[in-house]
Formats: sequence, structure tokens, C-alpha cells
Amino acid sequence: MKKNIFIIFLFTCTISFGQRVPAWAKTAVWYQIFPERFSNGDKQNDPTLEDMKGAWPYIFPKDFQTHPWTSDWYKLQPWEKNTGKDFYANVNIRRYGGDIQGIIDKLDYLKNLGITALYLNPIFESPSLHKYDASMYHHVDNNFGPNPNLDRNIWESENPNNPDTWKWTTADSLFLKLINDCHQRNIKIIIDGVFNHVGTTFWAFQDVIKNQEKSFYKNWFTIKSWDNPETIKNEFDYVGWYGIKDLPEFREDSTGLVKGPREHIFSIVKRWMDPNNDGNPNDGIDGWRLDVAEMVNINFWKDFRKLVKSINPNAYITGEIWWEDWQHNKMMNAAPWLQGNTFDAVMNYRFTRAVKKFISDVDSQITPSAFADSILTLQNDYPKENFSVLMNLLGSHDTERLASLTVNPDKWYDHGGTPKQDKSFNVRKPNKTERLKQKLMVGVQMTMPGAPMVYYGDEAGMWGGDDPDCRKPMVWPNLIYEDEATHPYGFKRPTDKVAFDSTLFKWYQKLISVRKDNIELSKGDLLFFLKNSKKNILGYKRIFNNKESIIIVNNNNFDNQINLTSSKKRLNNLLDNKSYLPNNDKYKIVLNPYEIVILK
Repeated sequence: MKKNIFIIFLFTCTISFGQRVPAWAKTAVWYQIFPERFSNGDKQNDPTLEDMKGAWPYIFPKDFQTHPWTSDWYKLQPWEKNTGKDFYANVNIRRYGGDIQGIIDKLDYLKNLGITALYLNPIFESPSLHKYDASMYHHVDNNFGPNPNLDRNIWESENPNNPDTWKWTTADSLFLKLINDCHQRNIKIIIDGVFNHVGTTFWAFQDVIKNQEKSFYKNWFTIKSWDNPETIKNEFDYVGWYGIKDLPEFREDSTGLVKGPREHIFSIVKRWMDPNNDGNPNDGIDGWRLDVAEMVNINFWKDFRKLVKSINPNAYITGEIWWEDWQHNKMMNAAPWLQGNTFDAVMNYRFTRAVKKFISDVDSQITPSAFADSILTLQNDYPKENFSVLMNLLGSHDTERLASLTVNPDKWYDHGGTPKQDKSFNVRKPNKTERLKQKLMVGVQMTMPGAPMVYYGDEAGMWGGDDPDCRKPMVWPNLIYEDEATHPYGFKRPTDKVAFDSTLFKWYQKLISVRKDNIELSKGDLLFFLKNSKKNILGYKRIFNNKESIIIVNNNNFDNQINLTSSKKRLNNLLDNKSYLPNNDKYKIVLNPYEIVILK
């Protein structure tokens, strides 16, 4: 009896102190969607100038139109030329009309690709295209739903600070349908929680602007000075994220966010994790991705975790823990957020950088040994359970796309990634060799510990620099796209055909299928057995129980050969079904340029 009590105690502690991660996350294959640019499923809800009020850069052309989905990315439309501003001034005014219906329409595409989990960039009401400047958290953006005008009327009937008055808009209901449709396909779904800051249109901040020190919400924010109504000058000042006044920060104390915003956010968590409040979370989201998580006191996130796990013990929490010192190219060790009862995972940008430096870079390329050391350092930094569910990405909404990393080698990752930041940045489409590098990088991603994440469109062949160029509209096989022939500064560039790359899609699809069918590629231990710097060949194994896969990487633009010693009677390459037979326990393995083989 005492032994049983002790086992129950250990199990309880495991849950309470956050060392247990959701089992489903260990085999997840993630897909990140930037909603405004994924698919326009309902043209009747496209944003208007009225919807954009309050959004940077505060330019509202009278002849504004929804941007043509298939147009040349850098080419200015007639109404954009009328602003008298360049591409980078106009691009943040653009709206392409992506919405929730568009995501629903493409779920079978994602299922066919092999995706098991979705991460959506912010979906809550906001005037911007990116939604990181929320106007409210308790409603999905009305332009993502079927009836924007009706949704506005519903907002007006509520008290945003009283959850008892909250209703469901048409956009909310459509999002709940998306959740259900995902779950019907065994696809998990998490959303962006931007809880460090809001936009200036956020309902509580608007009350502070209007009522100043008399506002009920004045303590929600850090106010530096109030406006003196007896002067012409507006003295009102407050703390914004990184000094950006468009993004007022919530006020914090030693426990994190102060009482007002803390309680409000906790109500938001409950609303979206158990929408009908019946104690069964199956109708809600499956977790959260937390924006700029290191900017909020970790004590708040510990309380956040307790609430999330009390609603759904199998929910997944991942944080954006990224740059410690961007200026000097130093990334954070996220261990403090993983070793305690805080997050299950983080977005693993350190993984991205290691793969980039090993395969994409040329002059500053690292050796197979250095790459292995980078991965093993990551493994040593983080608890094993958390390491197994890290979001292993190769691109995101905040960085250069994977394809453009191969076109622009040797730069610091996430530095100088657009022509605006670096005039020498090359905006062209990858060539044949660079595509081989992309395929190899994805091969490594899909065979490493951690949960691989595909940024929307990478599998379709999309390319583009850092924000905003990584946020082009999705390339779909049924659409005909204008050639990309324009440079944002008028420089000479090749004319590039824009079309869905079915060969690349099938490569992603095959790798995902192989990963899902061979459990060791998700859950297995990692063992590097070959780090041949002279031949630039890397070999590693994934081992789980009695299952073993052998992965060999030829990181060269020419054929390479190795002799692999093994007692196995036969090895098959899971990627092309080619069989290898031994000669005196040695296998002769010939690899094509930038080829990866998965032998079993």
C-alpha cells in the first residue's frame, strides 16, 4: 500500500512540477500558418480602410483595394504608386484577405502533407495584418469570419472586462468550427498568445487614453505622465514594447502581470481552451505559443501553466525564447523556462542556426563535428522530455524563408535578411543546387529529435527574405501567378517563375511519412557515429527500444562514398526503397550531391 501511495505521489509531482510533456507532442509534425496570407476562403470579409484604422503605418489611401493574391510581390499596384512611397512603406498597408474559411478549406491539403499539428499566428481582433497589436483577446478578428459588420454590433453589446457579458461572434463560431474540423482529422491546433503587450486600439488602453488618471484601467499599464488638459501639448506617455508606442506593455510586479490584466488573460485562456465551459476541453484549442515570453516575469508563466494544465492536462505550451543579445548574435539558453513548471517547449531557433551553418553556409560553413556538438549542446542544456518536443523550425514569420537562406549564405541568421536591411540581399528564386540544400536541410530536420515545424509555403517552393518578405501569399497549385520580376529598389534581377513545386511537396510528404512510420525518428535516442570532416559526411542513428534508423548526410555538391560496417543482413533506404547488401559486413554506400539516406 505504501509503495502504491509513493507511485501516486510521484505521478502527482510530475504533473504539478511540469516535467511531463504531452505525449502527442513527441510525434507531432507542425505547420505554421500566418492567417492573412494563407488562403482567402471568403472574399466577402476582406478588410476595408475602416478595419485598418489604428494600424501602423497609419496610411489610408482612398483608392485602397485588396491586393491581388497572385501578383508580383515587389510590384506596386496603381493605388500604391499613388502614395508616393516605396515598397517597404506600402507593404504593411496591403491586405490579401486570408481568413479562417481559407484554413478550413485547406485542411485536407495539410492532412495529405502529413501534418498533425497547427500553430496559428495571432487571430484576435486587431487593425494590423499581423495581429500582434490586439484590440481585444476575446474575439477572433472580424475579417477572419463571415460577417464583419454583425460582429461589430455584437462587440458593442458587451462589457469587455466582464466575461459574463461576452458573446460568440460569427468569426468566433467559425474558428470553433476550425478547431472541430482539425480534431476530426486528428490534427491539434494552438494559437499565438500575445500577452506582454497590446495595440493602442485595445479596449482598456483606449479607456486610459480617454479618461486618463480617472480610468479604471490606469494600473494595467505603466504610465509615465498624464496629459494636462490645460495645455495644447499632449503630455500623455507610457511604456511600449522595446519603446514602440504602438504596442503598450502591460504593467508587471514581482509576480508578473498585475492583477487586472492577469485576471483578464486567465479568462481568455478559459474561453478558448473550453469554449462551452463544460469541463471537457475537446472543443477548445490544444495549447499556446507565447510571444516574446522572456519579456514577462517567469512567475506569471508558472501560474499560467497551472491554469492551462488544469483545463487540459494534455495541452502544449511553447514559448518564443530567442535572442539574448541580437546585436552580437547570441541566442538564449531557454533552460530556465523548461527545467521548472513553466513551458513544455520553445521555438528552437538554435536548431535552425546549426542546420543553416552546416548546410546552407559556404565560407563560414561548420564541420560535421561542429554541427554534432551544436545539437549535443542543445540536448545537454534541456531536460530530455522537453528536448523531445521542441519546435524544430527552419523558417518562420520573423526570419528569412528556408529557400532564401540557401540563396544568401554566410550571413548571421535573422540579420540583414531583406534588401531594406542589406541592399546586397539576393531576392531571386533558388537554383538547382540551392534546392538540393533545402531538401537536405529538411531531411536533417525530419530525422532529428524534437518536433519538426514547416512554415507555410516552404513545402510549395516559396522563397523570401525576413519580415515582410517571408509573409507572401501562399502559392497554391490551382492558381496562376505573375512572374516575380521586380526588385524593391529597382535593381536588376532575374525573372522568376512562381508556381507550386510539386516535386518539393512530395519530398516533404515522403519525409513526414517516413518519420511517422518509424517511431525511432520521433522518440529515439540520438547517436552520432560518423563526423567525417574531410569528406564532409555526417552519420547518426536514432534508436528506440529495438528499432534503429541510420541516417547519412552527404554535405557536398558531388558524389561521395562511405563503407558502412554493420552486422545487418540487409539495409533499405526508406526514401527511395533502394536495398543494400553487405560484403564482409561492409556496406558500400554511394551518395549523390547533398543527399540524405535513411537506412533500416
